[in-house]
Amino acid sequence: MKVLILGIGNILFGDEGIGPHLANLLDEKYDFSSAAHTLDIIDGGTLAQRLIPIITEYDRVIIIDCVKVDDGEVGDVYSFEFSDMPEYITWDGSAHEVEMLQTLQMIEMMGDLPPVKIVGVIPYVIGEDSTFSMTEEVIKASKTMEKVIIDYLKTLNFDIQIKNNLVITDVVANTYTKGIEYDIGV
Repeated sequence: MKVLILGIGNILFGDEGIGPHLANLLDEKYDFSSAAHTLDIIDGGTLAQRLIPIITEYDRVIIIDCVKVDDGEVGDVYSFEFSDMPEYITWDGSAHEVEMLQTLQMIEMMGDLPPVKIVGVIPYVIGEDSTFSMTEEVIKASKTMEKVIIDYLKTLNFDIQIKNNLVITDVVANTYTKGIEYDIGV
């Protein structure tokens, strides 16, 4: 089975970069191995629909992103299967969140959507000014999100070893250097 961890978000808007930052942390911190499965970790940034050919290559996908939740607080963590998305999760805060939801719905309509697990956090949404710094609430929440993902990968029989003892603030400054190579046909 091919498994994908896909970090979604805009690192220029503070907490909304949690997806790429946490994907970067998982890649830098852990070694993942399995006799039966492969695992790829990708920073999908804000590419949304351009990720369709990538997502459909996998048998299972874990998406790390921000979510909007009725009556939720900044830093609250939610984990759910896309096919069973709770009604109180609206997932429509910033532009990239709407586009990712629509992207998954389009893939589902085409019949090509693999099982997708969402691990999301409520961000502090900033206005027009950009920042690379995240709130303390989301930094703290990143530990919970990391644990949820690691525990989920263990249920898929991945062997997981720590190679570097890092926390999210150790990788935030370098996330912009990661990302995926994407040929836009130019």
